[in-house]
Amino acid sequence: MAYDFDLFVIGGGSGGVRCARIAATHGATVGIAEERFWGGTCVNVGCVPKKIMVNAAEYGQWTEDAAAFGWNVERKGFDLAALAAARDAEVARLNGIYGRLLTGAGCTIFEARATFLDAHTLDVGGKRVTAERIVIAVGGRAVPPPIPGAELGMLSDDVFRLKQVPRRLIVVGSGYIGLEFACIFRGLGAEVDLVYRADLPLRGFDADIRTALKEALDAQGLRQHVGHHPARLDRQGDHLRLSLLGGEAIEADAVLFATGREPHIQGLGLDRAGVMCTAKGAVEVDEEHRTTAPNIYAIGDVTDKLNLTPMATAVGHALADTLFGGTPRKADYHNVPTAVFTSPPIGTVGMTEADAAAQGPVDIYLTRFTPMRHTISGRPGRKTLMKLVVCQRTRKVLGAHMLGEDAAEIMQGIGIAVAAGLTKEDFDRTIGIHPTAAEEFVTLRTRTREAGVRAAAE
Repeated sequence: MAYDFDLFVIGGGSGGVRCARIAATHGATVGIAEERFWGGTCVNVGCVPKKIMVNAAEYGQWTEDAAAFGWNVERKGFDLAALAAARDAEVARLNGIYGRLLTGAGCTIFEARATFLDAHTLDVGGKRVTAERIVIAVGGRAVPPPIPGAELGMLSDDVFRLKQVPRRLIVVGSGYIGLEFACIFRGLGAEVDLVYRADLPLRGFDADIRTALKEALDAQGLRQHVGHHPARLDRQGDHLRLSLLGGEAIEADAVLFATGREPHIQGLGLDRAGVMCTAKGAVEVDEEHRTTAPNIYAIGDVTDKLNLTPMATAVGHALADTLFGGTPRKADYHNVPTAVFTSPPIGTVGMTEADAAAQGPVDIYLTRFTPMRHTISGRPGRKTLMKLVVCQRTRKVLGAHMLGEDAAEIMQGIGIAVAAGLTKEDFDRTIGIHPTAAEEFVTLRTRTREAGVRAAAE
């Protein structure tokens, strides 16, 4: 039968836009629908506006440090309205670029909700549309914890609607979203309480990084309540009261719940298309990102595989090349560099020490130092930690981890080396750039310890 489109993409975030645009450049007729905003979470209520707020918090610290470098800087306070205006203008600019990229490539765009009627048919804003292939790229959404009074708190989207910086803020959760906003608002002058259930923040990251981060958070005055679960949230007059399991309670002007996200599949009509979901509510896909319906694919956070914007973009591009470009390929989910924009920031790529040691013996190279900026400024807690995890048998660098100034920028280059399978000796013979923190990655010579020997013996 004849279809309206060769490909229809549901969702105008980074992954969906890339998939649609590349498919169109390959000659496919492409439709794409977005019901909220072009660019998705990352551009509008995620990575981009958050990083602008990270920069704002850093400026506050730099003005404090300036005197140590000879500058007489007078601080007159922080204006959230001014930051919000600049931030929102940049978001609007990028939002428009995404739309122009699509129309420029020849895509037909629909600013409407799309839902399945069957495996080849969609209702798009009340219009019936058919497509030979369909890609689900609707992303995820933040969800509150299942406790009484949770509706009184904020989710991550709500942060960008704040009119002023809360004097006292409670952040519940120690994933990257919770930690980043805790550091942002501490840097903007708020008193911050951080509540999380583990012993260390940032579950899933390397243990040395997690330990160093906990110390850094303490040093900047964040009050950490570890091993605690929220029980209920109540309003008491002009403030909120968060009760924790066990009896402790904390009061604040605002509470941010950063305890999880879920695939945004509600109301899509997946059952009408024969698309199945996992037990956790993610769209089930195979290695080709094909769902249980042969002509329907899913990419990005809705699959809950690796919830990073660049990963969704890479998968969307690879899928378009495979379906319409005559060059079948897959995006590689291994050795994906990532960053957490805490204060100080984190950059990491490859395996943690624990994961690598579970596969066999590894050598650990680790250094910790105060970077040059802060030997002068004297700012407490701004230590840098850098770590390499090296396979004893092959000498390949299996993982690289850093907490410290410019970690994200540095890790992008180190990520190339780890993804390429370079060895410790390749790192050693690379000349360092002096004076930088980054040079430490190529001057580590003394092994700190070995791990995984027992696993190898067994």
